Amino acid sequence: MSASFTLAPLDRRLWALAWPLMLTQMTVPLLGLADTAVLGHLDSPRYLAAVAIGANLFTVLFWTFGFMRMGTTGLAAQAYGRQQPHQLAALLVRSLVISLVLGLGLVALQQPLIATGLRFMQPDPGVAALAAEYAAIRIWSAPAVLVQYTLIGWLIGTQYPRGPLLILVLANSLNILLDVLFVTIFGWHSRGVALATVIAEYSGCALALWLVWHRLPESLPTRQVLLGVWADYRAILDVNRFILVRTLLLLFTFAFFTAQGARAGETIVAANAVLLTFLLIISNGLDGFAHAAEALVGEAKGRRDRNALLRVCRVTLKWSLWGAGLFTLAFMAGGQGLIQLLTSIEPVRSTAIQFLPWVWLMPLIAVWGYAFDGIFIGAMRTRAMQNTMLVSVLLVFLPVWWLTQSWGNQGLWFAFMTFLATRGLLMGGLFWRWQRKNSLLTGHGF
Repeated sequence: MSASFTLAPLDRRLWALAWPLMLTQMTVPLLGLADTAVLGHLDSPRYLAAVAIGANLFTVLFWTFGFMRMGTTGLAAQAYGRQQPHQLAALLVRSLVISLVLGLGLVALQQPLIATGLRFMQPDPGVAALAAEYAAIRIWSAPAVLVQYTLIGWLIGTQYPRGPLLILVLANSLNILLDVLFVTIFGWHSRGVALATVIAEYSGCALALWLVWHRLPESLPTRQVLLGVWADYRAILDVNRFILVRTLLLLFTFAFFTAQGARAGETIVAANAVLLTFLLIISNGLDGFAHAAEALVGEAKGRRDRNALLRVCRVTLKWSLWGAGLFTLAFMAGGQGLIQLLTSIEPVRSTAIQFLPWVWLMPLIAVWGYAFDGIFIGAMRTRAMQNTMLVSVLLVFLPVWWLTQSWGNQGLWFAFMTFLATRGLLMGGLFWRWQRKNSLLTGHGF
């Protein structure tokens, strides 16, 4: 009982950071629901299909650059822990420069990027033309999206989680209103959805800049000091390149899972897509604890306080496990009902229910990877994140899938679960080794 009281203040700090970030995550699916609701009532399904394809293209494209959010959070959290406001400001400026250059690069390369993405997805020619039109408008949001990633990462690292919540609420609310205006009233169809998203992203970016500006120290170094030299940018890129490789491997795993399901037929791939929605729900819930851990672990490492770092890790794992347990109970009790809500196609429903037991296990297997992702980002162990993902995908997931192909979709799900479990085990083993060697505050690890 005494240990519980001792940890209570830290529990409160974790929850104070986690709950706004959980709400932030939950607002993200609203955007897709709004697009679907507006376009789903038009006279042709082509517009909905075009936006679905185009939005999926940008989800993959922008998620690839998610390292700007994660890397900025870890670096900012450590500078925050060291109480170095000028270093925080310099990190912000340099990260924004990188984000802006990357965003403008995506705009400059829009034609080959869009053409390659649509060629890969192979939609119907009529849908492809609309999707290309949507993408040609949506690509102009790239600078705002990547700059916003950096600003949100910086706000989380400086322990202001309500900032990301305000930004997402503004952007999503404005997007929904503009969807209705541009599509329902002006009749701009998929073009209107794209334009609404671009305006919403720049509005969210403007609010993020305003929030960050008011958290900067009153006296700032000179512009030359803030901008720094090439070595400063290379240090940021060195950290983020490991997260980039890790993210690409994760994207590959989901794409491979979907592709192998598609080989088994449209009913299997549709059922798998329904069941992966459960993973989206899990990630939206548990990522709140992971993001809070990024900030608190980074702060403890910045202060070089090993005991505080270990306490944060224990509390993060405790609440993440509680959350995973609740998700498992909820899926066991209401999984079939959620499947029936997500699809009305009877063969897809029955197939999804057949594979539902995998989803019951998923929270307790996946939770370790989510929690340790937050801990590793806060501690800036990004190379270890990359290497554990390499092992999990190339040496476990793919070989297990190959060995269990005769099991059909059961083998595919078994391989996916071994992938999730391996990530957690490897990261947990590394963390235990660093703790034993007293090296949590130094180095980049395996």
